[in-house]
Amino acid sequence: MDKKDTFVPHLDQLNGIMTFVEVARAGTFTAAAERLGITKSAVGKSVLRLEERLGVKLFHRTTRRLSLTIDGEAYFARCERAMNEIGEAEAALKSQQTSPKGRIRVDMPAAYGRRILLPIFLNMAKRYAGLELTLTFNDRFVDAVEEGIDLLVRIGELADSSGLVARPLTTQRLTVCAAPEYLAQRGTPATINDLANHHCIVGFRRDQVKTWILLQDGIAHRYAPPATHEFGDGDAMLAATLAGCGLSQLPMWLVRGHLKRGELVEVLAGHSGGEMPIHAIWPRNRHLLPKVRAVVDELVQQAEQGSLD
Repeated sequence: MDKKDTFVPHLDQLNGIMTFVEVARAGTFTAAAERLGITKSAVGKSVLRLEERLGVKLFHRTTRRLSLTIDGEAYFARCERAMNEIGEAEAALKSQQTSPKGRIRVDMPAAYGRRILLPIFLNMAKRYAGLELTLTFNDRFVDAVEEGIDLLVRIGELADSSGLVARPLTTQRLTVCAAPEYLAQRGTPATINDLANHHCIVGFRRDQVKTWILLQDGIAHRYAPPATHEFGDGDAMLAATLAGCGLSQLPMWLVRGHLKRGELVEVLAGHSGGEMPIHAIWPRNRHLLPKVRAVVDELVQQAEQGSLD
């Protein structure tokens, strides 16, 4: 293409494209206006001018909803890709700064987050005066894009990773254990089949009882133990196990100290060793900001040193 044929948009045209992309992402003029810090009327006029310039309708408009036309979908895909590339270019330049700055929101599993990750984040906050933390602790499903979360840390297989970028950190090793008091009363299981005669403490997430991961001939299998007690929190499961309420499969990072002190005893050692992956996750449609990159790099470094498992 000759230089005379190259389209160089004016500032107003660029603003119109940016407004269009924000409306397509937000789904309404009102939401786009709030994100852009302008009036709803200004958003509508900007999109209308863009449609007039292009000579096509970009949105289907009704009193109840706003949706992209076929032309709008095609134009949005190209514009969003271009804006993402610009964002990535800016992020690459900003990443050269030595200290991460600004607010970062991170959501992580409750027990794992409090015990393993929180000290790491607090140490980063002391090292980087410009870094501001918003930390939340959840074992429920969280939509990072919908809730404006910069980074997630999640344990387990990723059921739906579409729209997300996942960076493996480490694995969580699981073990079946019980309090000496419980084993003295109920006996020690020698085989997986023996679990049918025991009280078992199991996790409870999203209205479902969590299965255990047990090894059989070196191969990991899912096993549904008798769910005597169900808890939606790892710390609660640990407390019940220490109290002698039954057997439980818990991560080594949670019980390692209790095993060393003899407060818990590992059972079915030949079937233990099941593992679950731990990932750092962020939205694919957002470039990796320097502050997010700094946190991910720190978590990767801590994982390599064995501090996350």
